[in-house]
Amino acid sequence: MKKNFLITIYSIIIFTFFIILWITNIYNQLVKLNESIKTQWGQIENVYQRRADLIPNLVNTVKGSANFEKNTLNQIIEARAKATSISINKNDLNQNQINKFQQTQDQLNNSVSRLLLIVENYPNLKSTQNFYELQNQLEGTENRINVERNRFNDKVNNFNTYRNQFPKIIIANFFSQFQEKGYFKSQIGAKKSPIIDFSN
Repeated sequence: MKKNFLITIYSIIIFTFFIILWITNIYNQLVKLNESIKTQWGQIENVYQRRADLIPNLVNTVKGSANFEKNTLNQIIEARAKATSISINKNDLNQNQINKFQQTQDQLNNSVSRLLLIVENYPNLKSTQNFYELQNQLEGTENRINVERNRFNDKVNNFNTYRNQFPKIIIANFFSQFQEKGYFKSQIGAKKSPIIDFSN
């Protein structure tokens, strides 16, 4: 009788040990995937900051080379200020936060696109070396933004797929940092990122 009791106790201890080991493994994998998303979020912030840093140079070059409506330049400056002032907590990258961030960045993108369309009417400006270099840098930055956003969405997909599998979702729901993450989505009506073309 005592032997059976000891076997039962040892079985429970071994079973508990394996359950703890299994939960620890899931937790550690969730941490790894979550940290990967945070790292990628940092990359996204970097490329958006690069674009924000290019805009004052672009605006100053345009101001110095053309007679523009102040309204257009003021809209860009305001949109840039909004885009750089928004702060997203990388520990809470839910869909609502991502949408808020993306909306302010899209407003900035629209303002810059309007500026670049207006510039088409100023052939002298298009031929200046400074503007040409800034335009190339801005175009390259837009491509980087697209690449980093795609990488972010891939990492979010990996995380969400892993955490939403049963029974992992039960463990994930015990920890606030492992809530489902949000994706970057394309603008409504936009099938591809805007292309800035000065060749025409």
